[in-house]
Amino acid sequence: MPDNDFPAALVQSLGVHALLLFALLLAMLLPLTATLWWLAQRYALPRDTRTLSPGAYLMIRLATGFAVLVGGAALFAGIAEELGDGERAGQLDQLFSDAVREHTAAWALQAFAWITRLGDTATLSVVCIVVAAALLLRGRRWLALAWVLAVSGNALLNTTLKALFARTRPLHESGLIQAEGWSFPSGHSSGSVVLYGMLAYVLIRSLPTALAWRASLPLVLLATATAFSVGCSRIFLQVHFATDVLAGFASGTAWLAICVASIEWASHYRRARSGAGAPG
Repeated sequence: MPDNDFPAALVQSLGVHALLLFALLLAMLLPLTATLWWLAQRYALPRDTRTLSPGAYLMIRLATGFAVLVGGAALFAGIAEELGDGERAGQLDQLFSDAVREHTAAWALQAFAWITRLGDTATLSVVCIVVAAALLLRGRRWLALAWVLAVSGNALLNTTLKALFARTRPLHESGLIQAEGWSFPSGHSSGSVVLYGMLAYVLIRSLPTALAWRASLPLVLLATATAFSVGCSRIFLQVHFATDVLAGFASGTAWLAICVASIEWASHYRRARSGAGAPG
C-alpha cells in the first residue's frame, strides 16, 4: 500500500477498529430509525384525528415506500457499478476484510457466529412457516399470503442477483462457519431486513390499536438492530465483503418497501370495495 494512499489507509484503520465501528453505527442507526418512525406515525399513520382522507394517507404511505425503494435501489446500483468499474473497490474490500480478520478477538467472532444463525435459511424458513400458520389460524389469510410472498420473493431475488454478479466469497478459514455459493449481495443481510422488518409490520397490524401504537417503536428498533447485527456478522466471520452486506441491506430494504406499500394499497382497495374494517 503506497504511503499516500489515503482511502486504503482509512479503510484499513476502520477494519482494525471494526468492533468499535459496529457499535458506533448501531448507536447512530437506532436513534435515526426512531426519528423516522416518529415522523411516519405523525404524518402517515394518524392515531385519533384525521385531517386528511384515508386515500390521502394511503398516498403518503405509498410515497414514503417509493422513496425508500428508490433510495435502496440507487444505493445497490451504486455499489454494483463501483464493483464493475475495476479492481479498486475489490482491493479496498479485501483490505478491510484482512484487517477485520487480524484484529477481531476470538470471543467476538464466537458471538457473531451465534448472531449470524438468526439469518440462516433454516431460521428464516421456520419463522416464515410459523408466522404464516399463526396468521391463517387467526383468519388473516391475505396477510399470510403477503407475508409468504415477501419472504420467499426476497429469497428468489437474492438468488437471481447472486447468479448475475457471480462474485467469489472472501476466504473464511476460522472454522466457525462455512458458506458456499456466490457472495454479492449478502443473502443473510437482505433476508434479515425483509423477514424481521415484515415481522414487525405484521405484528403491528395484528395487535389491538392501542397496544400496537405503544409496541410499534420497540418492535421496529428490535427488527432494525437484529437485521443490522446479522448483516455485520457476515463481515466479521469473513463469509462476505463489506460491500456485499451493504448491497444486501439496500436490496432488502427496497424489497421490503415494495411489499409493505403493496399490502397497504391492497388493504385500502379491499376496504373501499367492502366498506368494512381492516381486512385479513
